[in-house]
Amino acid sequence: MPDFRRSDNDRSPLKIVVTVKQVPDPNSNLTLEGDNTISRDKEAVLDPGDECGVEEGLQLKEAHGGEVILVSMGPERARDAIRKGLSMGADRGVLVSDAALAGADALLTARVLAAAIKQEQPDLVICATESYDGSTGMVPPMIAELLGFPQLTFAKKVEVDGSTIKIHRQTADGYQIVEAPSPVVVTVTAAIAEPRYASLKGIMAARSKEIKQVSLADLGVEKSEPAEAIEGVVDAETRKSGEVIEDDGTAVDKIVQVLSAAKVL
Repeated sequence: MPDFRRSDNDRSPLKIVVTVKQVPDPNSNLTLEGDNTISRDKEAVLDPGDECGVEEGLQLKEAHGGEVILVSMGPERARDAIRKGLSMGADRGVLVSDAALAGADALLTARVLAAAIKQEQPDLVICATESYDGSTGMVPPMIAELLGFPQLTFAKKVEVDGSTIKIHRQTADGYQIVEAPSPVVVTVTAAIAEPRYASLKGIMAARSKEIKQVSLADLGVEKSEPAEAIEGVVDAETRKSGEVIEDDGTAVDKIVQVLSAAKVL
């Protein structure tokens, strides 16, 4: 693989790829097809998590110069999601669309996106932590592995210093500061940035921005047998109500018994 790395003294503009996805509108109820895949017939929008990724890419471009390229995989109508990102200020888009990709699993999705990203030779790849519809969180780390890039995850802040990408990584206890040499794959949380509204000027400008459409053959990717399959879907277990202990003089003893049974004490 070509060496994409920037030198420590390289202050040239950044080439930033943001992966984006068209998903069913979060304000609608998700339904399943007969094969347990999510129905795509309803109104679809740019994934809200990806909007945060686009916003972070735009802010980095404004700080360091360069361009923001949106890469997506989906049917022809997925252009609408890319166009939304372009209206926010991204420079151009790449849509991988192929009938053979219908129902693609996470691994095939990652292989396709990685192949499209590799052609761009970016300094930085930004992904949402997980998609709204699939919510597996598997595709970004697979992309990093396939590209051979370091992966910096759950970023609430991204900094660029020459050839080094540094993030503040969100954790349950606060945040960690992690860094790696570019190129890297960064997954961002919703807390990283408030997505900007597309202005009328931005919406009009997006109409003339390039969206390059490519197929599996164009990328040199062959469809393989799925690495995963949905065996079944069941409703989540209904949460049971807790036990109410009234203070009748023995409440303390009862609480101790409950905690002991739960092996908390």
